[in-house]
Amino acid sequence: MELNNLMKNPGATKARKRVGRGPGSGLGKTSGRGENGQKSRSGASISAVFEGGQTPLFRRLHKRGFSNARFKREYATINVGELNKFNDGDVVTPELLKEMGIIKKQLSGVKVLGNGTLEKKLTIKAHRFTQSAITKIEESGSKAEVI
Repeated sequence: MELNNLMKNPGATKARKRVGRGPGSGLGKTSGRGENGQKSRSGASISAVFEGGQTPLFRRLHKRGFSNARFKREYATINVGELNKFNDGDVVTPELLKEMGIIKKQLSGVKVLGNGTLEKKLTIKAHRFTQSAITKIEESGSKAEVI
C-alpha cells in the first residue's frame, strides 16, 4: 500500500449542495427557498423577536412594578492579603489605594474582603468590611475604621 493508492471510505465524502443548478439537482429556480416573501430574498435575516409587523409582545404588555437597580451600590473590593504592600504603621485610605493602582475606581466606596492574611500593623479606613476581614485585621494588631 502506498500513499497515492489511499482512498476514502465509501460514503465518507458527500457531494456539495449546488443550489440553483438546472434539472436533476432538485434545487433549481428558487433554490429551495419557496416562491415569495422576506425569507426568499438574498441577505434576509429576521430577528427572533420580530412578529411580522404586529406590535411586539414587550410593547403590548404594560410596565409594572418597581426596580431598585437604579439605586444599587457597587463597591470597589480589595482583599486583606493585598494590604501587605504597605509599610507598618501606614494609614490606608481609599485615595491611597487608588493612587497606588490597587483599585481602579472608588465607585460607591471600598469594601475589604477577608481573603489572604495580613502581616503588617496598619490602620485601614474603608466604607465596608466583611466579618472575616475584621477578624483577620484585628488578629494582626491592625485597626479597621469605617468611614
